[in-house]
Amino acid sequence: MKFRVIPVTAFQQNCTLCWCEETMQAAVIDPGGDVAKIEAAIKEEGLQLEKILLTHAHIDHAGGTAEIKALHQVPIEGPHKGDLYWIEGLAKQSAMFGFPKVGDFMPDRWLEDGDVVTVGKQTFQVLHCPGHTPGHVVFFDKSAGMAQVGDVIFQGSIGRTDFPGGNHQQLIDSIRKKLFALGDEVEFIPGHGPASTLGHEKRTNPFVSDHRG
Repeated sequence: MKFRVIPVTAFQQNCTLCWCEETMQAAVIDPGGDVAKIEAAIKEEGLQLEKILLTHAHIDHAGGTAEIKALHQVPIEGPHKGDLYWIEGLAKQSAMFGFPKVGDFMPDRWLEDGDVVTVGKQTFQVLHCPGHTPGHVVFFDKSAGMAQVGDVIFQGSIGRTDFPGGNHQQLIDSIRKKLFALGDEVEFIPGHGPASTLGHEKRTNPFVSDHRG
C-alpha cells in the first residue's frame, strides 16, 4: 500500500490517500475538508477512489465526507457506531469551529474491533481505540508496518479527552494495550503533525512512555 498525506482545513489535519499499487484503487482516510486539494491528489496519482474511511467523526476529520461521496458515489466505512452522535452533530461542529457548511452523511458500514477493510487487494486491520472519541478506530496495514491512528496518539503527545465522550483512561489503555502491542517498528500517521513510530513514542512520549516518572 502507498500513502500520501494531504494536510487539510485550518486545523492542518492529515487526510491520507492510500492505494493498492496493483489495482490503483484508493481510499481517502479522514477527508476533513479542502475537497479540491484531495481531488487534485487523486487525479495526480491516477487513482480510482473505492471508498472513504473515517477514524472518527470530528469536523476536521469528517467535514468533506458527504461532498466526496457525492462526487464519487463510494461507500463510507467507519468509524465505530460510538461516534454516531458526532456525525449527527456535524452541522453544529461546523458552526462552532467556523468551518464551511457540511453535508449530512451516514456510514455505509460501522466498524468493530477486529474487522478487516480492503483497499484494492490490500487490507487494513481495524482496532477500536476509544478515548479521544467513543467510536474512534485505527487502521493498521500489517504488510506495510503502517498505522493510521487519527487523534489517538501524536509525536510527543496524545489526543484530547475534554470533548463530550472523551475518556483519558480509555485513551491511555487504547495506546498501551492495543497500539503498542502492534510492535515498536510500526510507523504511524497521526491526525495532525509529523509521523513517528510506536517504539519511539513508547520510549519518549511523556504521556505514555515506559519511562514516566
